[in-house]
Amino acid sequence: MLTLAVIHWNVDPEIFNLGSFAPRWYSLGFLFGFMIGYYIMQRIYIEDKVSTESLDDLLLYLIVGTVLGARIGHCVFYEWDYFQNHLLEMILPVQFEPEFRFTGYTGLASHGGAIGVLIAQWLYSKRVSKKPLIWLLDRIGVPIMLVGCFIRLGNLMNSEILGHATNVPWAFVFERVDLIPRHPVQLYESIAYFLIFLVLYRLYWKTDIKHQTGKLLGVFTVLLWTARFFLEFFKREQGGLETTLGVLSTGQWLSIPLIMVGLYFWFRKQ
Repeated sequence: MLTLAVIHWNVDPEIFNLGSFAPRWYSLGFLFGFMIGYYIMQRIYIEDKVSTESLDDLLLYLIVGTVLGARIGHCVFYEWDYFQNHLLEMILPVQFEPEFRFTGYTGLASHGGAIGVLIAQWLYSKRVSKKPLIWLLDRIGVPIMLVGCFIRLGNLMNSEILGHATNVPWAFVFERVDLIPRHPVQLYESIAYFLIFLVLYRLYWKTDIKHQTGKLLGVFTVLLWTARFFLEFFKREQGGLETTLGVLSTGQWLSIPLIMVGLYFWFRKQ
């Protein structure tokens, strides 16, 4: 394949390695995103004159909901043929066959993460904050987009979620996988999520949209899953629904109902 220029990518996913202790860039990005997100939610709570005492609980609920939801979502949406017979491995970071080994949570699906976050927020609003769930959903999208931005950068460091082969001059060759120039779809998503974060941040702080119940949630949902729908065209097949339905990828099939839900909240009458 003829290319004008390519970027050879061979970054070690591990920051350093001290025997069994080997922190990864992905984990650092995940943690960094949640730390900044915590600070943003703190500012939002103060702006809305809500006590910040329960923010530590919110952070814990969101981390657990995100990781478990994304992990279970990946197992169900993309690798059900295997995990239907290994249900315990869906929630434990280990593999029992063909031999026992620690794997970490290597498979994470953003659609599953969205479900996990929704459940976590419902539990938090019911048990801790006592605020309506829709109030929290209107605000949580702002930091979530920044977290997504850092997570996709972590995927880049892991050389995972690969794009289709291409001859564009900014193509990446992920040397840990193969020598084929590919779309750096992880960067595309990271940039898209950061731009959506800027839009939501400005809407919250510069307009009165936060006083229109469900409106900011609608904008967040439509922008996120519409971006995800179109970015899927650049991704290599990941299995799941696309192997049976064929026309669209699994990520696209899962994005369509979420876009419709977002449109409802965006344009519904107050």
